[in-house]
Amino acid sequence: MSAYQHLLAETQTERDAMLAIPFLQRAQHGKVSHAEYLTFLGQAYHHVRFTVPLMMACGARLPADKGWLREALVEYIDEEHGHEQWILDDIRAAGGDPEAVVAATPAPATRLMVGHVRDVISHANPVGFFGMVLVLEGTSTALATQAAEALQQNLGLPKEAFRYLLSHGSLDIGHMTFFESLIERLEEDDLAEVIDTAAMVYRLYGAMFRGIEAACSGGDINRELADALA
Repeated sequence: MSAYQHLLAETQTERDAMLAIPFLQRAQHGKVSHAEYLTFLGQAYHHVRFTVPLMMACGARLPADKGWLREALVEYIDEEHGHEQWILDDIRAAGGDPEAVVAATPAPATRLMVGHVRDVISHANPVGFFGMVLVLEGTSTALATQAAEALQQNLGLPKEAFRYLLSHGSLDIGHMTFFESLIERLEEDDLAEVIDTAAMVYRLYGAMFRGIEAACSGGDINRELADALA
């Protein structure tokens, strides 16, 4: 079994649990309300805006023998820079208020996801950051394009309201091939950190989606988070 296959096998339980979340199941078929879509974009903004800062922090803490990973991060940073602005543009095109989103406090799961990865980078092993890459980019390749096309049709919104989802669905396919090549070069302890981080991020990212559904239906987003982490 290759290192990448091992990573997928060790995180399959968490990945399957996240993909089974009703919100994501409905999104694939465009069965998400306008309010839920705007809420999703709002939470996406609040984690995507930290993508480049987290990459920079990871690169700064990598040891000298991981220079090849730092080079990969430079490539990622170049491609990911400014994507949070795409989300704000999508919110505006979908009839939302991007200024209100910027000023809002992120949901607990979103804050915890970013905070956990920041903590891994700063206080554990910075290579663990790539566990977050697996979750976010792997999920978008599986769902983003299909969900965007179905949502556009069912919500009657312009294509300009789906730039973030449509771009990531296709862009991240190439990213995942590149990501796999990086994972294959990791040493055992670094791979273990990626696995551990990915498992936690799957749970927190899933809690974010559960929270979106709860927030739009009058449920308790804190209970959803507690259940996801139980």
